[in-house]
Amino acid sequence: MDFSSKMLEEAVDQVSQLPGIGKRTALRLVLHLLRQPESQTLQLTQTLSKFRSNIKRCKNCFNISDTEICEICSNTSRNKSLVCVVEDVRDVMAIENTGQYRGIYHVLGGKISPIDGIGPSQLSIQPLIEKAKNGEIEEIIFALSSTMEGDTTNFYIFKQLENLKISIKTSTIARGISVGDELEYADEVTLGRSITNRVPFENSLKN
Repeated sequence: MDFSSKMLEEAVDQVSQLPGIGKRTALRLVLHLLRQPESQTLQLTQTLSKFRSNIKRCKNCFNISDTEICEICSNTSRNKSLVCVVEDVRDVMAIENTGQYRGIYHVLGGKISPIDGIGPSQLSIQPLIEKAKNGEIEEIIFALSSTMEGDTTNFYIFKQLENLKISIKTSTIARGISVGDELEYADEVTLGRSITNRVPFENSLKN
């Protein structure tokens, strides 16, 4: 792709690094921004800069938050003994949109994937185990996507909890979510039913 401007080329290169954005789409977006009032483009860049500089991870659940403790964890009406384990913030948003869940979350920040060089130590698994040790949790719901990596991560955490030899109920969302599907793409009714109709995790090992 030939560019008449080096600055245009650099802008397109940066935008095209976003997921799902190719060079042609990046060019279309950059030219769109160029047609907008300068104040609007500056507001966008300032908002992104503020977001990148000031966004936090909740100290309790590792969800993205504006404050040290996110709104979900600080909500006194939530059941703090019920913890839903998810991969990232998109899964939290998907489950919250169902309106069917009143516990809190634990965001792992990914899934165990040896082929991608991601092991347990690179995820927020240990803080979850520590919370279990401290007796803060009565039930853990595994809500990772039903992929090989998701199942591997579920099983690893399950074995870690089993080794503690303490009484914690473990369950997994019902398989209304198709194998291989990501939670963020599931419709709200199906996902809500999968949370409500969750099954003991041990049962999923028999399938």
